[in-house]
Parts: sequence; C-alpha cells; structure tokens
Amino acid sequence: MTDQKSRATPKLTVRPNRRAALLLGGLLIAGVLVAQSVKVVPAGYVGVAFSALTGVKGQPLQEGVHFLVPFVDHVTLYDARLQEVTLAHNIQDGDEGAIRARSKEGLEITADVTVQFRVDRAKAAQLHKELGRDYVRTVIRPQVRSKVRDAIGQFSAADIISTQRQQVEASITNALRQVFEQNNLTLDSVLLRELRIPDSVAKAIEQKQTAEQQVAVERNKLQQANIAAQRQVVEAEGAAKASIARARGEAEALSLRGRALRENPQLIQLTVAEKLSPGIQTVMLPSSGNFLLDVGTLTGRGATPAAATRP
Repeated sequence: MTDQKSRATPKLTVRPNRRAALLLGGLLIAGVLVAQSVKVVPAGYVGVAFSALTGVKGQPLQEGVHFLVPFVDHVTLYDARLQEVTLAHNIQDGDEGAIRARSKEGLEITADVTVQFRVDRAKAAQLHKELGRDYVRTVIRPQVRSKVRDAIGQFSAADIISTQRQQVEASITNALRQVFEQNNLTLDSVLLRELRIPDSVAKAIEQKQTAEQQVAVERNKLQQANIAAQRQVVEAEGAAKASIARARGEAEALSLRGRALRENPQLIQLTVAEKLSPGIQTVMLPSSGNFLLDVGTLTGRGATPAAATRP
C-alpha cells in the first residue's frame, strides 16, 4: 500500500505543471504569430512586403497597421519624407566632398551642392526590387556629380559666377529630374550652395567686368550726347519751319493787301487818313493829287464830301 501511494503521488504533482507549461507555450506561440502577422508602418514611411513564396509584392504598404502571413512575409521600411544629400568641401555626417568640374574654357571650378528628394510612394516596391536601401550611394551621389560636371562644362567661368548661375542650376535640375524618375525617386530641388574658382582667375574676371562696366558708362554718355544733339537738330528744324511758315504767311498777306489796294485805290487815301490824328477832318494830298478829301466822308462820318480845289 505504501509503495502504491508513493508511486501515485508524483503523478498528481506533474499534471498541473504540464498544463501550465503547455498553456504558457501556447501563449508564447500565439504572441509570436501575432507579432509576425501584424506590422505597423510609422508616419512618413512606406513599407515593401516580401513574400518567401512569391517575392516582392507590387502594392506598397502605406502608413498604418497591416496583417501579414507569419514567417512568410517580411516588410522593409523606406523613409518617404524629404531627404537631402550634400556634397561639399566640409565633409560632415557622411556627406561626400565638393564636386570638381571644368568650365567651358577649361578652368577648374569647385561646387558645393545640396540635392533634396523623396521616395516615390507608389513606386517603392520597384525601388526596393531594383536598387534596395542603398540607393543614395549607388545612384544619387554618382549621378549628382556627373550632372553637375556636365552642366558646368557648358558655361564659361565668368558667366557661372555672375549672370548664369541660375541657368546652371536649372540645367542640373532638369538632368537630375530625368534620372530620379527613372529610378523611382522624386527630385524636389537642387541648391548650388557655393561656386569657387582660383583667386587669380576671379581677379582677372573682376577686372574684365569693371572695364566692361566703364565702357558701358561711356557708351551711355555718348548715347545721351547723341540724343541731345538730335533734339537740338529737331528743335532747329522746327524753328526754321516755323519761320518759313511765318514768312510765307506774311508774304501772302502782303500779296493780298497789294491786290486789294490795286483794285481799290481809295484804300490808300483811307490808310493815310487813319494814320493821321483822329482830330484832323481834312486831308491835303500832294500837289500831284486832284482832290482834298474829307476824312469824315471817307469813314462815313460826314454827309457830303468837300469840294476839291486846285492849289
């Protein structure tokens, strides 16, 4: 009896431990399955699901909670926010050095450039399949260097550091935008932070620009003098034309007056009488004349003309 009790007692103590172990194991397995089947994509990111059975899934996972096949599906997160890559002479935080290029005439130019871009959310799966997470090193930095060199080579050094800076920036932007679109990226902007040329070249360019400005000032003065001279010529021609017009008018007036006098001889006597004092009523003509005329008669103030007498 004693042996039987001693053998049965262990059986009563082992069964509860097994159940607890099984329950705990089941909970652990369930927790692992839940953890493997649920994936949260944080804000500003996009996920790409890879299935061990079918490969990369074409539909990217946007922000939020997503359910996957445990131990079969795996998710890779990509930062879809605005990113930037800087290539400058002061290397910091993994950025590469400045870009050395040659201008149109072969002068060395050093450029500091910052490129801002984003991952195309709709094409994140294609990006993951073709480039992977190391796309900055394999695509962006080499392409930025290449396109900056190509753009700088199209302009002269003087134009790059003075009037054509925006055109250089636009040329780089257009070239990089095509490359980024082909690689499932979106280019936001290209910033030319600094363009440097040798000091001797910069001094020569400055002297040339100063001389050109002086020539422009002198040319402007000459144009102003020419304009003033032309204005004087125009004014003189206008004055001459006005004098001719006045003379022509006076000549025509004299011609009309002479014609009127020829047709009306008494107007001569009337004119002479009007020039005399208004108080004189009788006018004596020269000895060659035949009449003494009363002014009142000629002007209509007298009733009857005075009799004429010979001297």
